[in-house]
Amino acid sequence: MNTSAYVFEADQKSFQRLVADKSFQVPVLVDFWASWCAPCQMLTPILHKLAEEYAGRFLLVTVNTDEERQLALEHGIRSLPTVRLFRNGSATEEFFGVQPETTIRALIDAYLDRPSDQPRLRAQALRDRGDTLAAIKLLEEALASDPDNDRIHLDLVPLLIEHDRFDQAERVLKDLPSSRQLDADVSRAFAQLNFARLAKGAPPPEILAQRVKDDPNNCEARYQLSAIKALRGDYEGAMEQLLEILRRDRGFRDDAGRKGLVALFELLGGEGPLVNRYRGLMASALY
Repeated sequence: MNTSAYVFEADQKSFQRLVADKSFQVPVLVDFWASWCAPCQMLTPILHKLAEEYAGRFLLVTVNTDEERQLALEHGIRSLPTVRLFRNGSATEEFFGVQPETTIRALIDAYLDRPSDQPRLRAQALRDRGDTLAAIKLLEEALASDPDNDRIHLDLVPLLIEHDRFDQAERVLKDLPSSRQLDADVSRAFAQLNFARLAKGAPPPEILAQRVKDDPNNCEARYQLSAIKALRGDYEGAMEQLLEILRRDRGFRDDAGRKGLVALFELLGGEGPLVNRYRGLMASALY
């Protein structure tokens, strides 16, 4: 029987209270396991050790899938162990199988509240009121006091882009650890930065569209037009211009058509009907 103050066993009735509700207070790590699962037996001591070490800064909830088959079915559990991290009412991260303690620790740490998160909340309120310069100043101060808080970097970058401070935005992103550089949220931020840089100083979209009409092989006009469309949320229009660049001149700006499409796929989260369709069209153009 578990006697820890930081580890709980959930069933169908208690899952909402122990996991979703509690996750509004602290991160909740849910371990879906079974007694016959050898990797589960290897992972359990690691999770319990961390729960005791963190002493309530996150909670560990276990679900015995043999006893709670319906609960496992509802959560789509297909392999064991499956571990999911819940924050603010929903699952935000997951991993499968046995992972090193350092990996699990990093996952938990990313969702723990830090003193520098309070300035982040105040900066968000300032941004919502339209005072973006004050929000930038507050986030810059928070970043100086806690440069290891990745969340500050990703809050600050869109505001810097909004004020055309592109070089500073790039430095903020490049200051993130190398282990974060290829993560989806960082890739999306780089893509947004690159499109903003390209659109800055470009002619109006009407002029660019006319240039493309007059000369369909004008890849520079297509490239600038794609950036403007992307920043305005016309992702299909942007992809169409980039696809045409890929079809007409693979060498343009060092394969800018393909790279631009990949950046847009990342910006849109890498999935969805639009991404899937243009990924297929890109593959056809390449091969």
